[in-house]
Parts: sequence; C-alpha cells; structure tokens
Amino acid sequence: MKALRALLDKQAKLFEKGGKLEKLHPLYEATDSFIFTPGEVTRGPSHVRDALDLKRMMAVVVVALVPAILMAMYNTGLQAHRAIAGGALPLDNWQTALFTKLMGEGAFDPTNLLACGIHGALYYLPVLLVTFAIGGNCETLFAVARKHEINEGFLVTGMLFPLILPPTIPLWQVAIGIAFGTVIGKEIFGGTGMNFLNPALTARAFLFFAYPGQISGDKVWVAAQTNVDGYSGATWLARAAEAGPAALASEHVSWWDAFLGLVPGSMGETSALACLIGAAILILTRVGSWRVMSGLVIGSFAMTLLLNAVGSDTNPLLNVPFHWHIVLGGWAFGAVFMATDPVSAAHSNVGRWIYGFFIGILAILIRVVNPAFPEGMMLAILFMNLFAAFIDHYVVQANIKRRRARYAA
Repeated sequence: MKALRALLDKQAKLFEKGGKLEKLHPLYEATDSFIFTPGEVTRGPSHVRDALDLKRMMAVVVVALVPAILMAMYNTGLQAHRAIAGGALPLDNWQTALFTKLMGEGAFDPTNLLACGIHGALYYLPVLLVTFAIGGNCETLFAVARKHEINEGFLVTGMLFPLILPPTIPLWQVAIGIAFGTVIGKEIFGGTGMNFLNPALTARAFLFFAYPGQISGDKVWVAAQTNVDGYSGATWLARAAEAGPAALASEHVSWWDAFLGLVPGSMGETSALACLIGAAILILTRVGSWRVMSGLVIGSFAMTLLLNAVGSDTNPLLNVPFHWHIVLGGWAFGAVFMATDPVSAAHSNVGRWIYGFFIGILAILIRVVNPAFPEGMMLAILFMNLFAAFIDHYVVQANIKRRRARYAA
C-alpha cells in the first residue's frame, strides 16, 4: 500500500492545476479517494467533525445490500433451473451455455445452492457491469465538464439498479436505462445531493414505459410453473391481481416462499427477508431513516385495511391482506432501500413520517386500484419525491409558527 500511495503522490502533479492532465483531475481524485481516505480536510475556523463522510455512508448501504445481492443470484439461478426443467427456458442462451461448460450438463439441480448461485451470477453480473460501465462514464463526463470531483453517489445507484431489473432484460436496455437515470434523474440538476428524484427508480420508470414487454421479465420464469405463455405484469403479484390470494394457493406458493424470495420477480426484490436484514443494518448505523420505513408500514397497513373492508368481486386485489402485500413485488425493497434515499426523501423528522406514510398509501392504492399495473411502489416513491421538499417546507413553517406563538410575549 505504501508503494501505491507513493505512486499516486508522484503522479498527482500531472492532474493538479497547470498539469498536463488537469482536465482529468476528477478521475485521479476518484481513484485516490476510493483506495485511500480523502487527503484534504476542512481548514475553516468553524466546521463540524463527523466520522461518517459520504464514502462511508455509501459503503454502509452497499453492505446492507449484500443479502439482497446474494439472494438475487441464488434465486435467479433457482428459477432458471426450474424453467429449464419445465421446458420454458431454452438451453441455447449464452448464460445457460456458459454455465453448462463450467458446471456440466447435469448441474441443473434446483437443490444445489452453489450451482444456482453460479447460474444466477451469469445473469446478474453482466447487468451490474453494464450499469457501472455506462453510468460511471456518464458521471465522469459530467464531472470533467463541470470540473468537480467524482463523488460516491453512483456507487449505490449502480448497485441498486440491477436489483430492480428482471434477469432476462437485454443489456442494451440496461445501458439506455442507467444513462437516462443518471443524466435526466440526477446530473442535469447538479449531481449527487442536488437531485430530487431517485436516479435508480427514474431509470427503471423509463424502461417500464419505454419497453414494458421486457421490463416485466416474467415470461420464462412464470411459464415454467404454469405451462402457459406467461403474463405481463409482476409475476406472483399479477396472479393476485387476477384471482386474489386464492390464485397463489392454487399455484402451491406459500407465504414463506414469498418471504424468503423463492419466487419469480426482479432479481433483488423477491426476498423480504434479505430486505429486512438490510433494514436492520441501515437503522442500526443510522444511515437509513426508521421514520420513513415506519411511516410507510403504517400507511400501507391502513390502506390495506380500508380496501379489505370495501372488498370486491371484480377486483381480487382488494381482498389481498397486508401480510401478502409486503412479500409480493417490490414493496419490501422499495421500503428499505428506495424510500430512504437521503437525497430525494424528506429531511425533517416529522416530514419523514409524513413522506413514508403517503408512500405506503399510494403504493397499495396504485397496486390495487389499477390491476393492469400491479406494482405501485416505484411510482409511489417517485411521486412522493416530488413532494418531499414541500413537506419539509410546511413542517419548518409550522415549527416557526409555534415558536412565534410561544415567544409572542
């Protein structure tokens, strides 16, 4: 490490002001601060010392995502093996062909944890690499053009985006989506810390409305277990939209399977257990807001009770209970990792309760009232992103009004 430190220090003058590579200083700075801690400190007469800088905060989020990443690879491989056994997934796709060369033709065993993990990694890792290659270059271009540092904000965005995508999505769509989310969702507003929309969700929303056939991502996986051509929609959540909880029982899907994540869906969204572990890490480290998560749970629970009380013979989703809502679709992943985005969420404590509460209401309402789009978490979070600043504004104004009344005398 000392030799690497010396090498970086020796090359630093080339990237400093007046050096031959001055314009590429953001690349040097990003490499240096990623390997080592930042070499500069605040020198002003008044500042706050805090051990939790942006890099450490983002690192905590990445650690919290590890259970979801591991589950994404395992469950993707598991669903692929089930699809192959059911004749729904052709053996001529490159992931299966490469897996066969690595593990042999007899390795398509759903009970083999290692085989499932390796096969799933062949779907997950290319999406991850394309995300960082395209999104990272977009960040670099804007940093060079604006002559500012490359910050760590994209590290989390790049880790989140593959997890909210289906395993069979074309890689060119991944590239287009992350470029849109990075540029339109963040950079045009000034970069990390200035965006009011979640970049990863902005990218997914773009793909959903631009390429709805591919973003649903459930045809080969669902067909493996239903012997039909597949459904458009959110896999098991689409089943509930068609016939309610009874449809899930008829498919021999237990609540525990959905909780553990052993069902088809977007790669990192299926396991509520993995999300729960991530939530514990974020809350204990105070990186994720427990107020947003709690408000979201309360809002979802209240709206579910209301819709269950109304009931319907034509819309089975009105009869889906709360304990099923939280394990289907992207509810758990959105509640833990998306709604708690420290930039696009509300910042006041009271505002976080309100922000999370209305996300919970809207997520269930969109999911239930519009059966053609049986996944409301993405749109609910993006919609409330637009109102986060307004919520904080009125919370602050209410505090000012109370204090004025208190000290009026």
